[in-house]
Amino acid sequence: MSNLDQRMLWVLTLLVVMIARPVVCQADSLYLPFQTLLDRHLTESVLPCDGLISWFDYDAALAEPETIELLKQQDALLAGFVPATMPEREGALAFWINAYNYFMLQHILTHPEDGDIVDSVRDYGSLFRPYRVFGMQRFNVGGADYSLRDIELEILLGQDFAERGWKDARVHFAVNCASVGCPPLRESIYQADTIDQMLSDNTQRALDTPLHLRREANTLYLSELFDWYEDDFVEHSGSIREFIVAFGSEHAQARSDATDRVRHIDYDWRLNVQSNFDEIPEPSC
Repeated sequence: MSNLDQRMLWVLTLLVVMIARPVVCQADSLYLPFQTLLDRHLTESVLPCDGLISWFDYDAALAEPETIELLKQQDALLAGFVPATMPEREGALAFWINAYNYFMLQHILTHPEDGDIVDSVRDYGSLFRPYRVFGMQRFNVGGADYSLRDIELEILLGQDFAERGWKDARVHFAVNCASVGCPPLRESIYQADTIDQMLSDNTQRALDTPLHLRREANTLYLSELFDWYEDDFVEHSGSIREFIVAFGSEHAQARSDATDRVRHIDYDWRLNVQSNFDEIPEPSC
C-alpha cells in the first residue's frame, strides 16, 4: 500500500469514527495523530511512592519521516474542528488539555534552532521576555489562533469555564510545558469519559515526585505552580494544604502534615528529555 493510500485510509477511518460517535467523543478521536506520536516517542518512568516522570525523544521524532505528516494531519484536524460543538464539561476539558499539550510539542518539533532541538522552551524568548513562547498566538483551532496562555488561563481556567462550574485547579497538573519542572506528559491523551480520573491521577503522581513536593525537616517544598496559581488552588479547595489533602497520596499528605513552613522549588525549565532527569533525586516513602 502506498503512502497516499495509507493516508486516505486513515482519513476515511477517522471520518467514520466521527460520524458514528456522539460529539463528546469526537474530540477524543481528533487526537489520533498526537496519540501516535506519544506512542512512538514518549516514555513514562514510575518512581518510588508511585511518583511519575516522563520524557519525549524529540531527536527520534524528527528523524522519523512520518512525524511531519502526523503534525500536518493533527493541525488540519484541529483547524477544522469547532470547539463550540462540545456542550459537556468532560469533553471540553479533555479537548483543551490535549490541545495545549499537542501545540507545545508541535512547536518544539517544527522550530528547531540551526537544525537542533532547543535546550529549553525559554530559548524561544529573550533576556527580557524568556517566556515568549507561551504568548505566541499561532495555534489554530476552528479557524482562530490561540496562544498556550490563552488555552490554559483564558479557556481552561478562565471566566467562562468558571461560570459553568468547569474550572478545575487540577488542570495545572495536566498541561505540560515540555520542561523538567512540569507535571508529566502522559502516554495517553486525555479522554472525556475518564477525565476526572486522569486529572486526579496526574495530580497525585506529580505530588509524589520531589520536583513538585518534598519535605526537609519542618519545611514543605512545593512546585512554583502553587505560588504562581495560588488563587486557583485556594478557590478550588480552600487552601493549598487542603488541595494536597484532597488530591495528594498518603505520602504527600504526611509530608504536608509534618511541616509548618512552606518554600517553593525553583522551576526547572530544561527540556523534558531523558538526560535532564538524571539528577532528580528519588523520593523516600
